[in-house]
Amino acid sequence: MLLKILNTGFIFGAIFMGLKQGYAMLSGKPEMLNMFARFGFSKTAVMINGVVTMLAALLILFPKTFVWGNFIMATGILMIICLQLLNKDLKGVAVEIPFLLLNLLIIYLQHPLKST
Repeated sequence: MLLKILNTGFIFGAIFMGLKQGYAMLSGKPEMLNMFARFGFSKTAVMINGVVTMLAALLILFPKTFVWGNFIMATGILMIICLQLLNKDLKGVAVEIPFLLLNLLIIYLQHPLKST
């Protein structure tokens, strides 16, 4: 029971971060545009990435799309990690790794409302 409560907190944290970062990309916040500009992303590409991130966060809410939402979000985080490694930005990689591990942990613990 305690594990389900803890996992629910992790899920809401991942959803909040996904919606927050996705909205920052969608609205074209200068910090996001600058970060992705280093990787060669246009403003439109950043906005599309923001929409995908927000959709992935919403998919996590529902048991039937839970794994897909986490998978899509983890894929986006892994893409950012790889791009930062190409730029030799180890500090940026270190910031992203906990978020990737959070998504993987949530997948491992499964959706708390999933019937077994």
